[in-house]
Amino acid sequence: MKTNEVLENIKARRSVRAYTDRQVSEEDLQAILEAATFAPSGMHLETWHFTAIQNADKLSELNERIKGAFAKSDEPKLQERGHSKTYCCYYHAPTLVIVSNEPTQWWAGMDCACAIENMFLAAHSLGIGSCWINQLGTTCDDPEVRELITSLGVPKDHKVYGCVALGYADPKISMREKAVKAGTVTVVR
Repeated sequence: MKTNEVLENIKARRSVRAYTDRQVSEEDLQAILEAATFAPSGMHLETWHFTAIQNADKLSELNERIKGAFAKSDEPKLQERGHSKTYCCYYHAPTLVIVSNEPTQWWAGMDCACAIENMFLAAHSLGIGSCWINQLGTTCDDPEVRELITSLGVPKDHKVYGCVALGYADPKISMREKAVKAGTVTVVR
């Protein structure tokens, strides 16, 4: 099978759900955010926004507000998370990047997904772990959550399409090997 550095980086990247306390450096964070801005976007509109949070108190407050929104849910699993003392939607990563976009174009979420993947691959190439975080996408319009994310820099008219947890993987937690399911790919010639 053909390979190169980019293909090997793609194949080696895994979602990290346990992090050390070591913070991502300013230089590495800027490189990761720059990679996001080089993702493709529909009609080249680039209406997305990236809000990077490295303040532990703000991250903790965000988690508490998300839990508050979950506690109001009709879904039992979300209610359980909302009332949990230990639940942390961003796995205690030292950095969280909120990826938002104007919801006016049907492809806004796809643009954000491309940017998120660029961040994942850039982070992995720098030895930094990452994980897609969905919870803010479903809670961003809760009044308490919206108040906080707007104060952090997420534009008022934006929907959150995903977040990226960033940090250094806890070496005590082993990574799973990737196994591609049979029948996943079809080639028509």
